[in-house]
Amino acid sequence: MQDMGLVSMSPTAKKDHNRLTGSIPKKNILNQNFTAERPNQIWVSDITCYKLKGKHYYIAVILDLFSQKVIAHRTSTVASTKLIAASFREAYAERTPDDGLIFHSDRGTQYASQSFQQLLLSCHAEQSFSRTGRPHDNAVAESFFASLKREELYRRNYRSVAEFRQAVDDYITFYNTKRPHRTLNYKCPDEMERGPAAQPIQKK
Repeated sequence: MQDMGLVSMSPTAKKDHNRLTGSIPKKNILNQNFTAERPNQIWVSDITCYKLKGKHYYIAVILDLFSQKVIAHRTSTVASTKLIAASFREAYAERTPDDGLIFHSDRGTQYASQSFQQLLLSCHAEQSFSRTGRPHDNAVAESFFASLKREELYRRNYRSVAEFRQAVDDYITFYNTKRPHRTLNYKCPDEMERGPAAQPIQKK
């Protein structure tokens, strides 16, 4: 090994790397309690894949748990940390949440990456993860994708990528502004965010 310039790798290298870089413990803060008292208290996120003309496209979404509104979404050919980070930055710039925001997702490598964890820390957000192999721990985001596929993606044959992307945008607009939700007493997300429960309490 010396003659060839090779160096053995310690079996604890990954553990040492996580310790030195301060990897954040993967806590499940929600524990399937999918309620929020106000907007921008808890956001949930997920990625799904759709195959079009032999190529995979990844859709990332972030939803506000209070209203179940899709507050950011991106589509890409790569399911990368960059895709999630761009979605989060879009939502953060638009919504300007207070410190203490909880961001919940599954344990995908995109969400667990050090760069994304550091992004959340810089925004004073606390990260929450589903348990391994428990999709119901992220049921709100999973439910959105089930609706998107059942009500839009699986009903049409898209002639182009542009048509597919436009369909995703149009469905999310419909989902936020018109589609009633049983869990919201048959209101749409925008109605929830305009309602009295969403308004901040005025200090006397």
